[in-house]
Amino acid sequence: MLSDIRAPYAVLFLVAGACAVSIARAMTLSFLAIKLQQDFDLGPAMIGFLLGAGSLLGALVAPVVGALSDGLGRKKILALVLLTLATGMIALALAETVIVFCAAQVTTATAISLYGPMSRALMSDICTETVRLKYISWRYTASNVGWAVGPVIGLAAGVASTTLFLAASAIYLMLALVLQLIHFPAPSSADEQLPAAGLAFLSNIRTAVRDRRLQSFIAGSTFLIAVYGQWTVTLAPYLTNSLSDGVEIYAYAVSTNGFVVLVGNPLARRIVERFGAYKAVAVGCLFFVISQIGLMISVGLSGVLLSMIVFTVGEILVIPSEYVLIDNASTERNRGSYFGAQSFSMIGSFIGPAIGGPVLETFGGVAMFSVFAGLQSSA
Repeated sequence: MLSDIRAPYAVLFLVAGACAVSIARAMTLSFLAIKLQQDFDLGPAMIGFLLGAGSLLGALVAPVVGALSDGLGRKKILALVLLTLATGMIALALAETVIVFCAAQVTTATAISLYGPMSRALMSDICTETVRLKYISWRYTASNVGWAVGPVIGLAAGVASTTLFLAASAIYLMLALVLQLIHFPAPSSADEQLPAAGLAFLSNIRTAVRDRRLQSFIAGSTFLIAVYGQWTVTLAPYLTNSLSDGVEIYAYAVSTNGFVVLVGNPLARRIVERFGAYKAVAVGCLFFVISQIGLMISVGLSGVLLSMIVFTVGEILVIPSEYVLIDNASTERNRGSYFGAQSFSMIGSFIGPAIGGPVLETFGGVAMFSVFAGLQSSA
């Protein structure tokens, strides 16, 4: 119930904002691999490295940014992230050389890596513990509405066209403006005993780094994210080169991913609540492995879409469970630090393309999907 939330309008903004950000991201960034391949004639190995670099940088700076948000306020950090995204989209629209294009891409990918943990931490701040999973599930569902709609818009308007990048920039600017008009209450535990911002910054980073539960979670999550964090980067060139109508099949696969999340996410949330986050993660890993085997042997649209459905079932079990594990490990005073530190696992978003791209280019799709299945087994 919205009565369980300290600022209902703020939560509704975060939910709607997740949808808007995903639409902007899906209709532009999800086609970057194809643009780099077709417009700049880059191979899968270089594409994987370039598109993974932003996630790597985001993973490295997220703990610091998260800790800063505990002291400076998450609203300020989130506004800065949105403005960075808007600027990066304009640069992608106007870039005429691969160097400028890749620099802009790294900037936007880094900002995207920061947007997720900061917005989730902000949602935890304003929701009571009993309803946090419910509303983070709403946010995740809204995000995937964007992933269901965005690729179709991108395909209809022209893959990675200048107009789409400028439209995405306008979306980010609008969200940054609306954010300034919304009041976000301070965490309910905030009081006069809170340490000074500088001391809190150092203390929160130290606490997060030393938490053994968080260390174990980050290690396992890194392997998971290596497969699902940037799956579009490796799947796009594979389908484009391996199957007829590969670009269209890829767009349908991305939309299928978003649609299955919309249908299955409410059930997945109940499974996580009933059986616990750890069991849900284990089952999700099994579905990831099966999906990689399915993609390995698929020879047409039906096989790819069926494999993507299996993949998405794993995703909707794993992602809410990750939120629950981090939220339970943190407190209101250090939540930004914990969600930021959890972003260390986003290094997997670099590992996946950086390994998958060269393996795809050198050994082919069977080898790449085998490697990904092995990573999921390790998690």
